[in-house]
Amino acid sequence: MIRQGITVRHVDLAADHSGELASADQAALNIYWWGDLPLGMEPLSAAEMPEGRARLDLLAARFAAEQRLARDPALGAPLVAGAEGAPHRALTIRTAATARESWSWLRETAAPSTHSAADVAIIICTRNRLPDLAKCLAALRTQRSPAGEVIVVDNSSDGNASDLCAASTGIRYVHEPRPGLSHARNTGLSAATRGIVAFTDDDVTPHPGWTAELARAFADSDADAVTGLVLPIRLDTWAQRCFQMMMGGFGDRFVPVLFDRRFFAETQADGVHVWRIGAGANMAFRRSVFDRVGLFDTRLGAGASGCSEDSEIWYRILAVGGACLYEPRAVVFHDHRADWSSLEQQMRSYMRGHVSALVAQRDLFGHRGNVMRIFKQLPRYFVRTAIESVLHAAPDRRKLLRQEIFGWTSGLRYLISPGWRRRRPKLPATLSGTMPR
Repeated sequence: MIRQGITVRHVDLAADHSGELASADQAALNIYWWGDLPLGMEPLSAAEMPEGRARLDLLAARFAAEQRLARDPALGAPLVAGAEGAPHRALTIRTAATARESWSWLRETAAPSTHSAADVAIIICTRNRLPDLAKCLAALRTQRSPAGEVIVVDNSSDGNASDLCAASTGIRYVHEPRPGLSHARNTGLSAATRGIVAFTDDDVTPHPGWTAELARAFADSDADAVTGLVLPIRLDTWAQRCFQMMMGGFGDRFVPVLFDRRFFAETQADGVHVWRIGAGANMAFRRSVFDRVGLFDTRLGAGASGCSEDSEIWYRILAVGGACLYEPRAVVFHDHRADWSSLEQQMRSYMRGHVSALVAQRDLFGHRGNVMRIFKQLPRYFVRTAIESVLHAAPDRRKLLRQEIFGWTSGLRYLISPGWRRRRPKLPATLSGTMPR
C-alpha cells in the first residue's frame, strides 16, 4: 500500500483530459465517472502516473461493459446477489449477440436523474460534530432535486446543534438526549412525514444528485430499501488509507445489485451477509416498511453495542420476503477517521456490534446461521487474515485484526446476557409471530 499521502482524484472518462493528464504525476486513488455515473476506482502510484489516453479509453470500454451487464434488462439485469453479495451473472450468448452498441447505451444510462425528491425526508443524526454537520447541510442545499424535508436529530446531551440548525433555512431540528444512534434514527423516523426516508451521517457530503438518484431508484424498483456508494473525501493519513484500501472502506462495488429472497436463502446457513448490502451513511427506506418490520433496535448501533443497527434492519426486511437494492448512482463522500487510535476503536466497535446483531437476529428468527457466523465463520476469518498478514508482511493489518478479535470477544457477552437479550424492540404483530418460542 502507498505510504505517502495520496490524492483522491475524480476522472470523467467522457471528458477531454489532455491538460490534466500532463500534470497528474503523484500517487492517487482514481475514481472514474461517466458524467454523474460512477464507474470504478483504483489506486495508482506516482510511477504509474500520469495515465495515457489509450489506457483511459480501455478503462472506459471495460466499465461500459460492466455497467451494461448490470443495468440493461435485455441482458438479464438487475443482477441478483448471491454468496458474499457477489451478483449472479445473467448474460447469455444470445442476448450478448443482440445487444445494442455500448457507447450510445452508456451515454443514455449516465444521464442524471430528473426525478423529484419531494417525497424524500433526509434524516441526519449528529452528536457533537458541528463543523461536519455544517458541511453536510451545505451540500444538501446544492441538491439538484431538493428533499421534501431535512431533519437533524441532535443526539448530544445539551442540544448544541440547535443554533446551527436555526440559522439554516428549511431544517427541522429535533433533540434526542437518549444516547445511541438507534434512538436518534427512531426519533427521526417519528418526525418524518414523507413516503421515503433517507439517512446519512454528519461527516458525509452528499453528491449533488444524491436525492434525485434515490428517488429514481425507488421509482424504478419495488425495493423496500436502497443503499448507495460511499466514497472517501480524502486519504491524507495512514489511518484513512488503511481503512479504505486495507479494510475495504464502505465498499467498492460500482454496479447495482438486488438483494432478495434468493440471496437470503443462499447465505442463511452460515449467517446472511447483510453487511454487503451497503452502509448506514447512505441508506433509504420506504416509510411503510417500518410498519412491517419495526424500528431500529436500540440495543445496537453507535452509543450502544457498537454498530450494525443498519444491517439488522436489512436482515429483518429480507427475512419477511422484502428486497434491498444497492444503487451506486446514489453517491455520498465520507470523511474517514484520520488518526490511528480512532481507526482501531472503529474496528473494535464494528466487530462487537456485528456480533451483537448476530445474537439479536438469532433471537428474533431462530436462524442458526447467525451463531455459525460467530463461532465458525469469524474465527476462520481471523486465522486466514493472520496468515495473510504474515505472508504479506503487513504488521498494521495484524494490529487491526487484534482490535477485531477484541471486539469479537467483547461481543460474546451478549450471548450470555439474558437481560440484554430480553430487551428486544417492540415489533409489529406480524413479525412477532415469526419469533421462536
